[in-house]
Amino acid sequence: MTIADTLARVSATGPYFAVSCGPRADPGDFRPLTDLYTDREILSAQVADLVRRIGTDRRVAASALHLGTAARLWSIALATAALAGRVPDLTPDRLHWRATGSGTVELWLPEPAAMPGRDLPAALYETVAVRNLAPLGEALGGPFGLSPKLLRGNVASALAGAVRILRTHGPDTPHPPLPIAAALLERGPLADAGTLTLAPPAYRRRSCCLFYRVPGADYCGDCVLNRGEAAPL
Repeated sequence: MTIADTLARVSATGPYFAVSCGPRADPGDFRPLTDLYTDREILSAQVADLVRRIGTDRRVAASALHLGTAARLWSIALATAALAGRVPDLTPDRLHWRATGSGTVELWLPEPAAMPGRDLPAALYETVAVRNLAPLGEALGGPFGLSPKLLRGNVASALAGAVRILRTHGPDTPHPPLPIAAALLERGPLADAGTLTLAPPAYRRRSCCLFYRVPGADYCGDCVLNRGEAAPL
């Protein structure tokens, strides 16, 4: 099975896992994801659009953009690793995106490829956290008042969320997603982002993504401010 075939199967899991591959008849408006990280005008426009859509301030919208991007990338990469034992190369000059009128984002890999090597946690961390979420966090952090602690929490929370969906709604996979994600959540910067328990599997972050400040919203299940039990995985 090619990496494109695997990504097609992954995309069927749900909207957070969706990415199209290969030539498109309608490539217009797609741009490399790196543009979102390096072009202040494009990034500010995306934050402003979220401000309008969810009725909140720029800081909350910026955190939501960061968390949502992290969720998309972890979902695609982790599901592919669990299904095929390979990690897709999501380097931001290879991965393209475009916003839709409904507020969603389409992702497209014109030339899908796999990361080298068989160390799944290392390859996942490199393609998602290092190549994408680190530059996005830098672009959002200072201008929109997001602390490194909040950004790390978003990265870890999005990974935990991808595990949760795969364990409850995803296909049976030869490489279970929980051990792969646990190796990531227990190493490096993500180890300080929250607490992972395995019996039973649950996760609680040590920061807040600020989503409770959206009108009508509440604390997330894994939020440090949520006094209930940690969010199950």
